[in-house]
Amino acid sequence: MIKQAAYGTEPWRLVEKELDLDLLAQSESIFALSNGHIGLRGNLDEGDPHGLPGTYLNSMYEVRPLPYAEAGYGYPDDGQTVINVTNGKIIRLLVDDEPFDIRYGTLNSHERVLDLRAGTLTRTVDWTSPAGARIKVTSVRVVSLTQRAIAAINYTVEPVDQKLRIVLQSELVTNEEMPKRGNDPRLAAILEAPLVSEEHQTDDGTPPRVVLVHRTRVSGLRMAAGMSHVITGPAKMASRVESHPDLGRCTVATEVAPGEQLNIVKFIGYGWSSQRSRPALIDQIIGALSGAQLTGWDGLLAEQRAYLDEFWDGADVEVDGDAEVHRRRQRQRLPVETRIDLRKGLNGEACRASDEGQIRQREAVRLLKRPLAFAADTVDCSEVDLDRLEDMRNRPPTFRQPVRRFQPHGVQGDRLAAQGRRRRGVSRGVRGGGVRRSWRRGGHG
Repeated sequence: MIKQAAYGTEPWRLVEKELDLDLLAQSESIFALSNGHIGLRGNLDEGDPHGLPGTYLNSMYEVRPLPYAEAGYGYPDDGQTVINVTNGKIIRLLVDDEPFDIRYGTLNSHERVLDLRAGTLTRTVDWTSPAGARIKVTSVRVVSLTQRAIAAINYTVEPVDQKLRIVLQSELVTNEEMPKRGNDPRLAAILEAPLVSEEHQTDDGTPPRVVLVHRTRVSGLRMAAGMSHVITGPAKMASRVESHPDLGRCTVATEVAPGEQLNIVKFIGYGWSSQRSRPALIDQIIGALSGAQLTGWDGLLAEQRAYLDEFWDGADVEVDGDAEVHRRRQRQRLPVETRIDLRKGLNGEACRASDEGQIRQREAVRLLKRPLAFAADTVDCSEVDLDRLEDMRNRPPTFRQPVRRFQPHGVQGDRLAAQGRRRRGVSRGVRGGGVRRSWRRGGHG
């Protein structure tokens, strides 16, 4: 369990002062970013270590069979599981041939900040390699709320006390290895290698670009992911761009002296469809990446801030006297398109596997029906029982219970009882004389 003190009580920022590897999966859920179309779990930039890798697209799913020991009326033949798609968050770092991995060497400081005003996740690391090379790494991640197909990362490396050879590897990874399954039966819904490669492209121009195209095996959904880069640093740099069926990589190598920086801005684009052709999706990705580069990193941040300023002007609720309660209310009043994704796959595979069928549909509808915020005008919170309102919103849906009716004996009684069961959606099992209830559509509320 994460202790609340680990994140402080700043009004607009969620700050993690130290990294606990035992709670890495939980913190990845806390620092997840989404815009309703793209969802990124808060994994570390270098990819390892991780609790659960996660990159999700809205309505990007695979169909899986649902076997039963004994089939029954109304039992579905298959289910739909949201899948982990191409991961564009990974930026690996090598310092004088030493991989940057916080489990090795000395982690002098580590801080992550989720800024609710700016809509960004910022990470600052001070690390010393096992060989004694000390560096500072700063990364800022954003999932654009104004350009729905775009996410971006600004990654900067700076030596502290000596000249170092720095290598950055920006990657797109599909069908990445997932953690081993546990004893939870819901984990059976996790699909391994759900995507099949259709095409991969590279462009070693300015800017360097990679595009990967995949489709699902059964549901027939096609997706494309691309990345392009803006690289700044010392005058002498070597770079290479390559692609494979499940991997795209842009590698940059240079020597950086103290006081200098190597910076890479990575734009990531996603597109997916059940009907559009492969060339159309590729063109969509290239167009989205071109638009993001036209806007630029500073422009993306400005758009994000303007969008959230407008949102918070009509949604923020000020609670006097308790900064922690105020921050908790702000987190609950994030844009609906953001919170729905955080409630689903971004919180983990087991939760996604259990949110199937009508349960998932009911929950999505219930979230959409929840009031996003109070009116834009000032509200006197002393007249509003906020906790009671929140409990009412979080109350689970109720189900109608079957009504017991008197059933007369005899042939005529059996016929009337059978008619009553059909009206109520209840059928008698063939074996064992037991009763099996099958709720028809509209039979619950």
